[in-house]
Amino acid sequence: MKLLYIHQYFNFPEMSGSTRSYDLSTSFSMKGLEVTVITSDMTPEKNAKRWTVFERDGVKFFVLSCPYNNTMGFWRRVVSFSRFFWFASIKCLKLRCDIVLATSTPLTIAIPALIRNTCKGTPYIFEVRDVWPEVPVKMGYINSKFVIKFLYWFEKYIYKKALCIVPLSIGMKQNIEQRYPNKKSIVIPNISEISRFENVEKNVNLPLNTQGKKIILYAGTFGEVNGLDYIVNIAYKTLGIDDSIVYLLYGKGKQLSKVLDNAKKKGVLNNNLFYGGVVSKSELPYLYSICTVGCSVVINNSILWDNSANKFFDSIAASRPIVINHLGWQSDVIKQYDVGYVLPVELTEESIKDFINYINNETLIKEQSINARSLAEREYSLEIAVEKYMKIFETADIK
Repeated sequence: MKLLYIHQYFNFPEMSGSTRSYDLSTSFSMKGLEVTVITSDMTPEKNAKRWTVFERDGVKFFVLSCPYNNTMGFWRRVVSFSRFFWFASIKCLKLRCDIVLATSTPLTIAIPALIRNTCKGTPYIFEVRDVWPEVPVKMGYINSKFVIKFLYWFEKYIYKKALCIVPLSIGMKQNIEQRYPNKKSIVIPNISEISRFENVEKNVNLPLNTQGKKIILYAGTFGEVNGLDYIVNIAYKTLGIDDSIVYLLYGKGKQLSKVLDNAKKKGVLNNNLFYGGVVSKSELPYLYSICTVGCSVVINNSILWDNSANKFFDSIAASRPIVINHLGWQSDVIKQYDVGYVLPVELTEESIKDFINYINNETLIKEQSINARSLAEREYSLEIAVEKYMKIFETADIK
């Protein structure tokens, strides 16, 4: 079977960010599929050469020169999305394939798959990493009634034509089915890449002396929806109460300077809150090996509770409890399987004391670490995700 995998923001392990598509595509190749990936290089400037073609780890790559970063404004992002779906659509028609797997965001990633389906009858699977346009609409990023109406129509059309929809969380699945019932969808969550997190040989330069410290690690995006000021706030409230508790932040994003400025104003930057820069996926295992717990936070908006944050899966893959600040399916899992701690939206004196007691409870942290690893193996391993996808591929009507 020839699989065409379309993902605008594909990452290799030596890059920062999610490697879900890398892990899946290489695993599909090892299962005997002939896998071709269409992606972009996301460099700041356009290359002279439109497409770069190469093979790696059993997968063939077509990489479009398409400048993009998460600090871009709205219209620059639209230009980047449009450039990708235009040239990816043309390439999609030229390549030989039996089935297409398109993974969002953005929603426009489905256009090449739709065009291929319309012109050549090739079935496609649509993987939903964020429920577009539901999230940007509920967040107030899109206000035009005409645009909103069009995007919802387009979303419905994508789902209608897809062989299968693959949301990354049960919350996303419920959100989709409430609005568009009677469509086949299968939840395949983000992956806890256990074997990767067992390899902690690649050290990272740390911005602090970790001896005797209890480390809360955040490694991810500094975006508007992530709400990193929450971590700044809890660092401020625990400062002076327990000097052994420190917050270690890695990543990049539009809000990075704002978050660090806020940390500096509150007197926590380089005191009990430290920023270490950007790290690759292959460097994350070392960071998780030296931390007490992993951390994932979002701003206070219920539409974000359905998210499938990589930080959650990385943390449990590394046998570390996960701390979050919101309700939803992740909160339910944490409580059901005892793999972490759920902070309240509003930090009170009492909740701060409870959190400090939790971080200092070495027996509980050890038990939750064991539970986390067990959960990762049982529910979120790469092998489980691959097998679920292989079953979907088997249902395709290959012409």
